[in-house]
Amino acid sequence: MGRFALVAGLLASAAGAQDWRPLVGEEIAAFLTDREVGYDRAWQRFFASGRTLYNAGQVSWGYWQVRGDRYCSQWPPSRLWDCYLVQRQGTDGVRFVGPDGSATTGTRRP
Repeated sequence: MGRFALVAGLLASAAGAQDWRPLVGEEIAAFLTDREVGYDRAWQRFFASGRTLYNAGQVSWGYWQVRGDRYCSQWPPSRLWDCYLVQRQGTDGVRFVGPDGSATTGTRRP
C-alpha cells in the first residue's frame, strides 16, 4: 500500500509539471515584453514599443498588445486585430490559444 501511494504521488507530480497555467493581463505583458519565442520553424520577438517581428524564413513586422486577458496582434496590411489566450508551462513554455481552440506552442528565450 505504501509503494502505491508513493508511485501515485510521483505520477501526480509529473503530471502537474506538465500543466498549462493561464496568464492574465499584465502577466502576459511581463512574460513577452522584450523576449523572443521560438516555434518549430520560426521565431517571434515582442518589443516593448508594441512592434513584433516574426521570422519563418521571411521577415514580417506587426504590432502586439495586451487587451484584457488576451495577447492581440495585427499584421499589416490588415487592420484587424486577432486575440489569443496565453498559457504558460514551467519557466518558458508558452501556448497561444485562438478563439477556435487551435493552439501554437513555443519556448520563450532571452
